[in-house]
Amino acid sequence: MPSETERMLAGELYDPFDAELVADRTRASDLARRYNATSEAEADRRDALLRELFGSVGTDAAVEPPVRCDYGYNVSVGDDFFANYGCVFLDTNRVAFGDRCMLGPGVHVYAPTHPIDPDERAAGRERGRPVIVGDDVWIGGRAVLNPGVTVGDEAVVASGAVVTADVPERVVVGGNPARVIREIE
Repeated sequence: MPSETERMLAGELYDPFDAELVADRTRASDLARRYNATSEAEADRRDALLRELFGSVGTDAAVEPPVRCDYGYNVSVGDDFFANYGCVFLDTNRVAFGDRCMLGPGVHVYAPTHPIDPDERAAGRERGRPVIVGDDVWIGGRAVLNPGVTVGDEAVVASGAVVTADVPERVVVGGNPARVIREIE
């Protein structure tokens, strides 16, 4: 029988109050707290903590504190990644960023989703769907990426956009829900 962690990572309904998952969230919370307490002068410490928190970190990745995540180990960021202040990664499933991605302040990425049926929702189970972001993507401040979306290479997500569906390559999207505003030539 699969563990709750295995169910979570497979995108199946799982129990978020499973002891192993609670311990994993506690670990991530502690690492994020320590990361958020660092100063600009502690670049090596920041890098080490980020590499311990996230599942994979490319070269020259920078995340401005504060940062929050559920588990951390499901987050991967490519080379030359930059996240500005106050980003949140709810990583109940894979949250992956390609190379040279830039995130404005307060970007939120949500992998978890809850059942629509109220009885199922009341049972306390949830599931996660991966969020995948390609290379050379710019996500403006306060944008939200919802569960299961993919953002194509070289796309721009405007500030405040709520992305509920996949974003093609080389387009600018904005609004709630986000829609294509224009193609990038």
